[in-house]
Amino acid sequence: MTSLIHLPRHQVLGPLSPAGRRPGADSGDPQLHTLLVDAGAPAQVGIWECEPGGWPVINRPHTETCYIISGRATLTDEESGRTVEISAGDYVVLPPGWTGRWDVTETLRKAYSIF
Repeated sequence: MTSLIHLPRHQVLGPLSPAGRRPGADSGDPQLHTLLVDAGAPAQVGIWECEPGGWPVINRPHTETCYIISGRATLTDEESGRTVEISAGDYVVLPPGWTGRWDVTETLRKAYSIF
């Protein structure tokens, strides 16, 4: 695909498709909702929403970039011990090999790409 992809505001902020419980969750009941975008590339691109809950991430295989649209979460970096509170307007990059933890405290919506 070589055409422009545009998601209007009502799609970005509107209802998403249910995608079940976040695999590996060890706290809360983090139900997922997604809008997958066919970007015509090996990358995964879309809108992702998660209800409160937490889970570990161990040795992430790919880079993920995400822009937080709404909600709140705490990210904990295992290597440094650093804890970061993220919310609307924040931009996050999780590199390959990253190990840490997500704890969603207020339903979080993000635009993401994984490559």
